[in-house]
Amino acid sequence: MWVKRLEGQDWLAVGLAAAGVLCVATGLLGADEAETALVRLAPLLAFLASVIVLAELTGAAGVFDAVSVRVARAARGRYAALFVWCAVFVSVTTVVLNLDTTAVLLTPVMLALAGRVGVPALPLAMTTMWLANTASLLLPVSNLTNLLAADRLGLSPQGMAALMWAPQLAAVAVTMLCLWFFYWRPARPEGGALAAPEPFRAADRVLFTVSAMATAGFLAAVLGAEAPLWAASGAAVLVVVAAFAVRRREVLRPSLVPWRLLVLVPGLFLVVETVTVHGLHGWLEAAVGVDDGVGGMFRSAAVGAGLSNVLNNLPVYLAGEGAVPVEQPQRLAALLIGTNAGALAVPWASLATLLCLERCRRQGVRVAAGRFVATGLVLSVAGTAAATAALVLVR
Repeated sequence: MWVKRLEGQDWLAVGLAAAGVLCVATGLLGADEAETALVRLAPLLAFLASVIVLAELTGAAGVFDAVSVRVARAARGRYAALFVWCAVFVSVTTVVLNLDTTAVLLTPVMLALAGRVGVPALPLAMTTMWLANTASLLLPVSNLTNLLAADRLGLSPQGMAALMWAPQLAAVAVTMLCLWFFYWRPARPEGGALAAPEPFRAADRVLFTVSAMATAGFLAAVLGAEAPLWAASGAAVLVVVAAFAVRRREVLRPSLVPWRLLVLVPGLFLVVETVTVHGLHGWLEAAVGVDDGVGGMFRSAAVGAGLSNVLNNLPVYLAGEGAVPVEQPQRLAALLIGTNAGALAVPWASLATLLCLERCRRQGVRVAAGRFVATGLVLSVAGTAAATAALVLVR
């Protein structure tokens, strides 16, 4: 029975979807408000589904493994250089694909990389986990909250990058400092020397080439074209699916579709819209205030980070964006910083973190809860403050 195979996160998704339907069915949320929320959500869901399938198939073709081996070889046997290259690799993947791709695909790749070069897996796991969140500020594609913010402000990918480039650099820089001192430096091997990785050989060169080119085309469309994000990712995934249908049909299974996210996100939208209608909006308006100056920006970021670690960053952003006028894009950007770069102190603050932890659990890599919370809290505060300060300096 399929119900018996559901795990904790599956039940969370189903429960939220049921709660959202119940909100509409009982009249707690009006049909017009529900329709408006779902119409806004539809292109975001199309993008999220297609880009995750694209990433899964690209990973199956070996593209990410090839890049991870190149990262290891670029380090030339030096531990500190491996740290820098891993941080760059994870950050770029998060920026140009999205944080869920990083969480789902790069976590096992980085864990495998640790085995290839003979270092503990935990530092690489934490690199993926933290940078999946803090490196997701730059582009609409990087995070679902970014897509919502770009839609609300009417920003193109170039426009959002112009707004968020300085906060993104600051957040990544602080994350790298915390990673080095909390996780990488204590695990440094004697002498700092690494084992040489085995060379990568694609099992199917045709699939590898097609997947790599389709992903590159998607990235080019995101960065340089005016096409909707869902259309760019949809076109790329159709090319890759066609190639797998010819070469490795057995890989095309229903589990590739991220049904959990496609069920969870609409339910979450409806529940948050209901709570917002019944008072959360007013409370958040009071919490973030009306100041559009420096104090107001730091206040918005702090509220976003604090509430994200109590609830979850997606509903907090959803509720919070309505409390910030669209005429104040810097305050909305500050809220975005708090909900993205600040959602690190507890596992449930970010779906990407939960996905990373689940991948780590399946491969036997664990982090002590006390250490996770303590180090995550330091990064949450420092990263949010640094990114917000950068936003203030360049606004």
